[in-house]
Amino acid sequence: MNKAAEIFNKPSTYIPFIAIVLGLLCGGIVMWIGGYNPFEAYGALWKTVFGTKYDFGETIVAITPILFTGLAVGFAFRTGIFNIGADGQYIIGMTAATFIGLKVHLPAFIHAPLALIVGMLCGALWGALVGWLKAYRGVNEVISAIMLNWIALYLSNYILRDFLVKKGEQKTPNIDETASLSIGWLKDFMEGARMDWGIWIGLLCVVIFYVLLWRTKQGYELRAVGHNADAAKAAGINIKASFIKTMMISGAFAGLGGVFSVLGVFHYQVVQAASAGYGFDGIAVALLGGNHPVGILLGAILFGGLTYGSAGMNFEADVPSEIVRIVIGSIIFFVASHGLIRTVIQPLFKKRKSRERKGADMNGNVG
Repeated sequence: MNKAAEIFNKPSTYIPFIAIVLGLLCGGIVMWIGGYNPFEAYGALWKTVFGTKYDFGETIVAITPILFTGLAVGFAFRTGIFNIGADGQYIIGMTAATFIGLKVHLPAFIHAPLALIVGMLCGALWGALVGWLKAYRGVNEVISAIMLNWIALYLSNYILRDFLVKKGEQKTPNIDETASLSIGWLKDFMEGARMDWGIWIGLLCVVIFYVLLWRTKQGYELRAVGHNADAAKAAGINIKASFIKTMMISGAFAGLGGVFSVLGVFHYQVVQAASAGYGFDGIAVALLGGNHPVGILLGAILFGGLTYGSAGMNFEADVPSEIVRIVIGSIIFFVASHGLIRTVIQPLFKKRKSRERKGADMNGNVG
């Protein structure tokens, strides 16, 4: 009980919540300046997310890829690596799953798991390449990951155009039904929303993230490297192996996001001029969630809800959907500017602690 009280008495616990409130407030001010009614706009956003089963289901669809890329970025952050390459790992996982879904023909109980595993492993290997370059060639992971994002995009387009897409088209045929990870009965229950196994595997990954990092020896070593690589090396931890393991696990999380995008939601893949940006949204979600799996889950719920709900703001309140990006950008700004928020709320906590201390002293004197 005392431990829980200590956690909630720390200013850092409240920073993400304060950042969200300030972000929504900034968005409201921008709407007001633009001549829009912020209360009507936020009401329309809420109604779009929770108005019908279909909308709620599609909100979950919007949350899922951001959850996976958020876990990918957060896991790497926890071990001292900035994985800005989740976007590329997402694309590689998606393309590998598409290839297996179209070119391999097997019974459903083999085909779907095989496509999932291949996509996840390809994302893991793409991430491991960043770790290997950092460990054995001293290449900064930010530089290599950014470059690999573009390589992943154009490699994916090459594979699609030359092996999977019919001439003159920009979209692959639908994957075999046996490779689908959609949940038919849940789709019917949610009034046609594209429900799949993605969110459930995502929740499982939240648990795996926590257990692996805080309940295993391997996780302790990875976190030790993140805290102080030199001290970890002096303690006998293999730093190079840790870099590669971290990026493999991180890439696997991101790759799974791409896998479920194809196998669970769309059932096809398109040739892209640019990436959808889920990897970069994952950075924001990891930052908002404090790189903790539960925090990342909550951050993904917020970002997914804002993203899907922005359509309602547009249609019902006539507010440009770009306003939501301003809200999200403001939230990220305030989370990143935690020093500013801490400066404002720190005195409040000091006054509170001072009052508690005086109260304890008075009780002691009375006793």
